[in-house]
Amino acid sequence: MEPPPLVSIVTPSFNQAAFLEQTILSVLNQDYPNLEYLIVDGGSTDGSPEIIQRYKDRLAWWVSEKDSGQAEAINKGLQRARGDIVAWLNSDDLYLPGAVSQAVEALEQNPQLGFVYGDAISIDQDGRPLSRFSFGDWELADLVCFRIICQPAVFMRRSVLEGAGYLDAKFHYMLDHHLWIRLARLAPLAHRAADLNAANRPVRGLWAAARTHPEAKNVAQAAGFGRETFQVLEWMESCPDLAEWIRANRRRVLAGAYRLNARYLLDGGLAGPALVSYWQALRRQPAYALKHAHRMLYAALSLMRLDPLIEPVAARSGARKRQRLVELLRPARLATGARAPSEFYRLADWPGIRLYD
Repeated sequence: MEPPPLVSIVTPSFNQAAFLEQTILSVLNQDYPNLEYLIVDGGSTDGSPEIIQRYKDRLAWWVSEKDSGQAEAINKGLQRARGDIVAWLNSDDLYLPGAVSQAVEALEQNPQLGFVYGDAISIDQDGRPLSRFSFGDWELADLVCFRIICQPAVFMRRSVLEGAGYLDAKFHYMLDHHLWIRLARLAPLAHRAADLNAANRPVRGLWAAARTHPEAKNVAQAAGFGRETFQVLEWMESCPDLAEWIRANRRRVLAGAYRLNARYLLDGGLAGPALVSYWQALRRQPAYALKHAHRMLYAALSLMRLDPLIEPVAARSGARKRQRLVELLRPARLATGARAPSEFYRLADWPGIRLYD
């Protein structure tokens, strides 16, 4: 009997000691039997190398040296990886129980796929669940229209990655979306939605936790994502196979780009520019843009300095969302038939996730 395919996970890290150990344990505690783990540290000075040292016997390879940024670090690990299936997990994010085995199952059952992606949750800096990311069954056209996938919930087939090329170091924010488009030009992708009614746990299809904290790029440098959205659009328009489709669907593509840009601008505290970008999206595809109507309202109230009026409502809504997530995630026992005692645990014990009432 052939062994299961080797999976390679790469973690790029730079001065993330507060979260790094939780990330490492979320990989090493996966139930998948054939996994190699590589960590590429960018010369951290906050004690990260000492944390990595504690787990060096369980790593396939690690290094701590200066690099030019996230793309170079990830590429360095991916190029050294030996797995048939590869992924990267940033040093402040987490895999949820069963993520790797479920991704392998999806790719093994569908050999035509280039990559698969699951659903995810967001957590705060203390590991408290904030919200759930549910995605659709996107295809290349959706990616071209800037439908976004949560990066830590993606697993790629190595052969397709090598055909597409690795991350483009010119991109610092939208580097993952740029790669997804290049992969989808070569092979189909597939979504594994979270099965919230599954009798066994972990919840199938719920693969990752993306952490939100003040130093995270999508918080501290949110506007940079919007800028690079249009750089990705320029790149797509230079690709003959994509440019023709974009010309035929230009309003749809621009609505997606402007809506995404507006979202990041608002996350970066730039309410005025966000409203302008939302207006550009509304002009081109009103029904699609209005899915962000609540964010438009918040941007408008922020400009009028009236946002404190809705903050109590938002806080109550956020509390209800968190409670629903807690109830969803509380029972985290793996499927019946697991052999080792370590394969049974509660999500409350999972490193980095804090369930609270």
